[in-house]
Amino acid sequence: MKLIYEGKTKTVYELPDGNFLLKFKDDATGKDGVFDPGSNQVALSIDGMGKGGLRLTEFFFTKIEEAGIPTHFISANIDEATMTVKPATVFGKGLEVICRFRAVGSFMRRYGLYAKEGQALDALVEITLKDDDREDPPITQDSLEALGILKAGEFNTLKELTRRISILIRDLFAAKGAELYDIKLEFGRLADGTIVLIDEISGGNMRIYSGGKNVGPLDIVKLVLG
Repeated sequence: MKLIYEGKTKTVYELPDGNFLLKFKDDATGKDGVFDPGSNQVALSIDGMGKGGLRLTEFFFTKIEEAGIPTHFISANIDEATMTVKPATVFGKGLEVICRFRAVGSFMRRYGLYAKEGQALDALVEITLKDDDREDPPITQDSLEALGILKAGEFNTLKELTRRISILIRDLFAAKGAELYDIKLEFGRLADGTIVLIDEISGGNMRIYSGGKNVGPLDIVKLVLG
């Protein structure tokens, strides 16, 4: 295997057959030792986070593909905390697409003059640049196209896919008596240009509430998978 990238929560390798291997870590994002899925820095390590995140990712990716939405997922090895995926290129140097059902986190930090904590948002979609130095700034459709990060029409595709995926996941949690407040997704292009969901879907990139209380990332695994 060839080491491609050492990320915050995963290590990426290229396999001899051209596919890629993602190795999930126990590291989690946050600040001052407190978990925060919206943070762009590693703040703590949670034992079992890697395998738990992979179990959730395998579950959600399977459900998403069953719904007819393409992903880069091929297979998962839970014991080794690895996932084999199709090669896909990211948009620019990487985008994060956030779907918000309630106002929390960075949304409140930016728009607290107008928004109320926890107010309902109708599957609102935001796109931010993956740029740690600039604290992942939000970016508009016009800017994405002017900078050549997205082609014409791709913004609407990302928005539509994000809403479909997020509503599917929201409904899965609702059936468990929990509420999805927001979720962060990533997309890429396959060699043939198809836009697919990439990376992971785990407790590390979503906020779940149950009984008015935030559900921790490992408790999300238990909630969904038992």
